[in-house]
Amino acid sequence: MAVETRVTIIGAGIIGAAIARVLSRFENLQVYVLEENYDVGGGASRANSSVIHPGHEEDPDNQPLRARLCVEGNALWRKWCWELDIPVKWAGELMLFERNEDEKEAEKYLEWARRNNVPGVRIVRGEELFEIDSSISRNIKGGLHAPTAGLISPFEAVVALVENAVENGVRLLTETRVKRIVTRNNNVVGVETSRGLIEADIVINAAGLKADELSHSAGVEPWFRIKPRKGEYIIFDKDAEPKPTLILHTMPTPLTKGVYALTTIHGNLMIGPTAEDLPYESKGDTSTSLKGLDQLVKEASRMLHRTPPRSKIIKFFAGLRPEPPDGKWLIKAYSKPHGFVNVAGIRSPGLTAAPAIANHVSSLLREVYGLKLVEKKSWKPFRRRITTVNEMDYNTLDKHILENPDYGEIICFCNNVSKAEVLEAIGRMLAIGVKTITFDGVKLRTTAGFGKCQASRCRIRIALLISEATGTPLHSIIVKKASIGVGGVKTLWAESKEDVEND
Repeated sequence: MAVETRVTIIGAGIIGAAIARVLSRFENLQVYVLEENYDVGGGASRANSSVIHPGHEEDPDNQPLRARLCVEGNALWRKWCWELDIPVKWAGELMLFERNEDEKEAEKYLEWARRNNVPGVRIVRGEELFEIDSSISRNIKGGLHAPTAGLISPFEAVVALVENAVENGVRLLTETRVKRIVTRNNNVVGVETSRGLIEADIVINAAGLKADELSHSAGVEPWFRIKPRKGEYIIFDKDAEPKPTLILHTMPTPLTKGVYALTTIHGNLMIGPTAEDLPYESKGDTSTSLKGLDQLVKEASRMLHRTPPRSKIIKFFAGLRPEPPDGKWLIKAYSKPHGFVNVAGIRSPGLTAAPAIANHVSSLLREVYGLKLVEKKSWKPFRRRITTVNEMDYNTLDKHILENPDYGEIICFCNNVSKAEVLEAIGRMLAIGVKTITFDGVKLRTTAGFGKCQASRCRIRIALLISEATGTPLHSIIVKKASIGVGGVKTLWAESKEDVEND
């Protein structure tokens, strides 16, 4: 039996989860993933555009690593989505321009596509635009078509990666906040956490917005500071039209790849994101604004031949991206302290590049630390997602109901989610090591609560199922980051109890 090297990954977002999956292949590694939130994928991975980028928007001169890993990641997701049963569609994208003079800018990205080996990229003009996607505004003069772009469900991707990694021996510790990296004689010896010291030979820092703080605690890159860049999004009801066939977006700016108009994996029109750099200390600010809403509606009207009325908006939300200095990712294994690895400042296209970043980190462990990684003969590449009523025909549904009547009890009527799916989601959360089962964990695994009513009907029913399955009191079930409570009744009960005790 090979001697095990203890590896601790900080952060269970898309980057940490991808690294965990890759490292789970080796029998001589003992891998832990630490996550401060109740569940995996709770940070930047939860709220983003969901686009798997082709790689033609990455400057091969200024961002060569980003360009290479984006193209590699795009290719790897095709295999990973098949192995892990992750919903994905390879729709292709159009970078739209309204003026003929913008074509010069589009030609720059065409040249980058050639240099980055992105296949099939070409400029499309005139009537061909409207033939390949009839939702496009007639004011659009042309677009840069990149056929290898795709769409994924980011949170479902994180869940799939973690489930597969845990099945292959990785251990997940949620609700575990890392305070600092612990070193001795220029060697990593572990991390100080809210659970105490966790010993480790190698620590991989994939902590998203907080990665700079942990890097500083290890004594490296004191200049490296991550600023939060907020992006707001709007999602329309499933019956809102138009629904673009392709992934449409405006011309990139220094802050963003552009505003997107796309039809999500789940069939909703989504517009976003905005791009707003926030103060360094605002790493928790996911507030939305009327200004952001107005900007997104305006941008949608530029791209689409018509936009749905605002009454069709069912969700308006914001996410934060970890923006590094000069937009450059910091992926580096250090000899001082030996065993510390930064995977920090992974802004867009981080989701796209995640599988390639994970392979790159694996290579660094070999090259910098001389690890001789031994492949597991029993490694399992496959995982299957939750079986959903929404994708069944009537005959299939009848068979499932005969085997398990819970498939016949619908909990979320907007998205047709059954009791069986909710219970399976709870079971899967417990299986990977989630300590506190939350409403949002079930929601993001089943789509219950994502529909028109935004969980106004199913929230309490799901909370009841969580309570019954885990023995947690109903009022303590977590929704967002706080307990569901029982509203004003809880307040009145507390006041009346106090009055009785004081009499």
